[in-house]
Amino acid sequence: MNYAQDIIKALIRTEKSTQYESDGKYLFLVDPQANKIQIKRAVEEVYKVKVADVNTFISAGKLKRVRYHLGRTPELKKAVVTLKEGQKISVA
Repeated sequence: MNYAQDIIKALIRTEKSTQYESDGKYLFLVDPQANKIQIKRAVEEVYKVKVADVNTFISAGKLKRVRYHLGRTPELKKAVVTLKEGQKISVA
């Protein structure tokens, strides 16, 4: 995991996550093996911003059933990245 693009999978843009953007917080889908320091460096490298704090959590996979077959959605690791004052990630 040497590249920032391998650590940051996607910027999550949902109704709930966009409410936090006014506070300078952004939600990212990240690699499950990445730690907070690697996530901080990757966001700073890719988006050219200064990161103040990183909080991570694992969203557990859920059991799903289609007719007679059982399956499971994948576990996802997400990170809430707080930027320093005056910093902003421009999203199109």
